[in-house]
Amino acid sequence: MSDLSLTAAPARRGAAVVAGGIAAAVLVSSVINAVIAVTALAIGAPDDFQPLKPGSYIFLTTVGVLIGAGGWALVRKASKAPEALVRWLVPAVVVVSFVPDFLLWNAGGATGVIALLLMHVAVAAIAVTAYRKVMPLA
Repeated sequence: MSDLSLTAAPARRGAAVVAGGIAAAVLVSSVINAVIAVTALAIGAPDDFQPLKPGSYIFLTTVGVLIGAGGWALVRKASKAPEALVRWLVPAVVVVSFVPDFLLWNAGGATGVIALLLMHVAVAAIAVTAYRKVMPLA
């Protein structure tokens, strides 16, 4: 058997498969974020903390998953070592995404901000899993 399988280009999926995987990531992430938001509100996050309202987190989840998919596709296309790149890039992007959450400390308190941080991590984990399925790097 040859080594061609080790050096082959990443598998290409059809547009419908990719769109379905991205939509599934948005849906699953939004459900998980709903659980996080409801839990945070139940244990003391302010009831008027806007980022824990469904309209806010569903919209931002969708935007984040779509931007992430674009970045994933770009890395997949442009990088000679996409696995190595996403191994450090994804955690770095998630940490940078925490910055706006900390700026909401006065409005959301510790419980609200921690909930937002957990949402970012959950969305990243779910989205990366979906991207790996529908836009494999190798």
